[in-house]
Amino acid sequence: MLSYCQGPYDQVSGFQKLDQFCIDWESQSSSKHNNRIFYLALPPSVFQSVTSCIKEGAWGKKGWSRVIIEKPFGHDSESSQVLSDHLSSIYKEEDMYRIDHYLGKEMVQNMMILRFGNRIYQPIWNRDNIDTIKITFKEPFGTYGRGGYFDNFGIIRDILQNHLLQVLCMVAMEKPVSLDAADLRDEKVKVLKAIPPIELSDSVLGQYVASNREGIEDSKYGYKDDETVPKDSVTPTFAQTVLFIKNERWDGVPFILKAGKALDERKCEVRIQFREVPGNIFSETPQRNELVIRLQPDEAVYMKMNIKKPGLYTKPLCAELDVTYKDRFDGKRLPDAYERLILDVMRGVQGSFVRSDELKEAWRIFTPLLHKIEKEKIEPIDYAHGGRGPAEADAFAEKLGY
Repeated sequence: MLSYCQGPYDQVSGFQKLDQFCIDWESQSSSKHNNRIFYLALPPSVFQSVTSCIKEGAWGKKGWSRVIIEKPFGHDSESSQVLSDHLSSIYKEEDMYRIDHYLGKEMVQNMMILRFGNRIYQPIWNRDNIDTIKITFKEPFGTYGRGGYFDNFGIIRDILQNHLLQVLCMVAMEKPVSLDAADLRDEKVKVLKAIPPIELSDSVLGQYVASNREGIEDSKYGYKDDETVPKDSVTPTFAQTVLFIKNERWDGVPFILKAGKALDERKCEVRIQFREVPGNIFSETPQRNELVIRLQPDEAVYMKMNIKKPGLYTKPLCAELDVTYKDRFDGKRLPDAYERLILDVMRGVQGSFVRSDELKEAWRIFTPLLHKIEKEKIEPIDYAHGGRGPAEADAFAEKLGY
């Protein structure tokens, strides 16, 4: 049953009204425990006042109460720490659920089984065998009509600093001692602590312009053609950067994070590219093995490997061992990421939510780059709506060995 209670969310009186509304509704139940979840799908500028009002005016007295906080969790290290300090002063960590819906995606959840449930990967999941790891997010549409909101954040805050960095942690972390939330998040924090802050020289920034492709209305508008976007905006709609993890397993392996709006397709995937086979004896060089985990669309995991090309000659041919979920599990419904995560909140399971020390380390990595871009007004490179992004990004990835 759905009900609605109207009131101001920046005043305690509004939440006292909500509290009475809940009490009246709970009185109809025979349960001794009446639990409450507060979901903060609100502008981050009001997080502090709203969370204070919830605690003072509507926090449950029978059963548990929990609060879900949507990103962005601050704007940089300083603002994030202010918010974290405020929240920790009124809530326990076990009452807070900082939600990043990528952690609820089927293929991100699958990462634990893929990595730690298959013996074949464990001895090769390291710098001795893996050359490059690339995590990519693409959307084929721009921000027209909502550019004013996007301009306050940009692609780095919107995608790289949270979604893609969380995926990186799942790829790179050590095996936890259990699936307990504390053990899982401890390992992710260790990964983040081993990553130095990103340099501008290790990044490519872009901003899309109109391409006027026939039949594609959205392509008529560049980012700054949106009236809500300042004409002198240097906010990137595309970013590619490389991170290095300074530990024994990953030292020297480039982790390339790439995200962009108004690109050539909708896709989010992880590509783990292995080193070339040493001592090639064939007339043609075998292609590198590659493990690909596609998060969206059409969830899949497939391995690129070399086999003999059919015929009389011994020539390598790259083929795929493919598990595409819609084909392998025909008719099987995959739960939506938010559906899974909200159920976890109800169950009190925090393993797929962001802890305060994770958040602190994530901002430490990205804040120097963000401040440099904004203070020095770094001009992003133009790229056409519907393309691959700046050509400089491909050239930069190639230099890294990808």
